Amino acid sequence: MNKVLFSAVSKKFVMALAGLFLLLFLPVHLGINLLLLKSDPEPFNKAAHFMATFPLVKVVEILLILVILVHISYGVTLQVHNWLSRPVGYSVRNKSRTLAFSKFMIWTGGAVLIFIVIHFFNFYFIKLGIVDGDPENFYSVAHQLFAIPGYVILYWVCFLLLGFHLYHALQSAFQTLGFANTFWTPVIKAIALIYAVVLPIGFAIIPFVIWQFK
Repeated sequence: MNKVLFSAVSKKFVMALAGLFLLLFLPVHLGINLLLLKSDPEPFNKAAHFMATFPLVKVVEILLILVILVHISYGVTLQVHNWLSRPVGYSVRNKSRTLAFSKFMIWTGGAVLIFIVIHFFNFYFIKLGIVDGDPENFYSVAHQLFAIPGYVILYWVCFLLLGFHLYHALQSAFQTLGFANTFWTPVIKAIALIYAVVLPIGFAIIPFVIWQFK
């Protein structure tokens, strides 16, 4: 039983479900972040307050953190397993249909993880009282951060890498869940491309507008 539960196939399946849960969260997060473009800080601060205090959201928040940890741990475990199973490079490369940058998923994921940690320090830890700041005025916190050119550039780089990560991750997740056939494969590939382009651009526009025009 343990071999089944912790096999590579089982880990890929759990990782796919965890990844899809995270993918559903991103549009919600983007929708709230777009409120930062308003001159009035009240709508964003109200949304942030609701997300921080509503009981159901707090349950989802805990679930989200657990899902992130599962996704990361399984991703690292599977990548290490792949490295150990192929310690020596092949003399002749196998020209598979696998996307070229899928080999770099561990690195793009690592970059996204670094950004999540920074994001936690700038926002989530303020809400918990671990870091100094006003948890009732995240609007000002965000605007102050996006006034720093270095932070904006880091933000852009991380979301560029997130776009690459999303493009392969979404396709891989559905493939793991059994949607790899002549009908679904091109549909999912198109959806993945749209998702991986629109979401990062949406997030990237926010700091640009604040940095240049606010």
